[in-house]
Amino acid sequence: MPVGIDSWIADVPPITRWWGLSACAISIAVQCHLVAPLQLYFSYKSALVNFQPWRAVTTFLYFGPLNLDFVFHLFFFMRYSRMLEESSFANRKADFLWLLILSAVMLLIISPLVTLPFLSAPLAFVPIYLWSRSHPSTQLSLFGLINITAPYLPLALVGFSYLINGSYSAAAGDLVGCVVGHVAWFLHDVWAREAIGGRTWASKAPDSLRRMLGDD
Repeated sequence: MPVGIDSWIADVPPITRWWGLSACAISIAVQCHLVAPLQLYFSYKSALVNFQPWRAVTTFLYFGPLNLDFVFHLFFFMRYSRMLEESSFANRKADFLWLLILSAVMLLIISPLVTLPFLSAPLAFVPIYLWSRSHPSTQLSLFGLINITAPYLPLALVGFSYLINGSYSAAAGDLVGCVVGHVAWFLHDVWAREAIGGRTWASKAPDSLRRMLGDD
């Protein structure tokens, strides 16, 4: 029996759902000329000197115009972010959001070094990278063209992003997302397990965030 779009959206876990819906809403708003991309990108001068702090959030929500690249990034982000939130972060939405926040902060810090005004695609690669590291032996078929194991998924998607856009600069943000995803994976899994022997500030959300999202 066909499932309505509202039922499908309701089945998506909350963090992934609201990120995806916000990204769609902002791209549609830009397409309808309700807001301009110049009002959404991040720069330290615009955010701090010109007192436009919302840019530190909107830069993670705008995936570009409604084209093939938008569909590509949104589809794979929604797919693997949902799978990660439903498995490794099941009943831990505050911890998942906290990991994304830490990753977003890392991206904001390094953004001037790599000239990336929009950071949505790099952040979208973080849950993709984390999922791939959490399922190292899983076999995948991408578009029915190539068969790979999960750890190679992020790099394969970077390659597809390059093919879609036809330039290295278009895939550079995805590569940066892989690097930040690797750091997030190290802090959340490797460091916590091998160096600390338990959960750390990087893997456990602050109590205030846990209470706000009802994870207590």
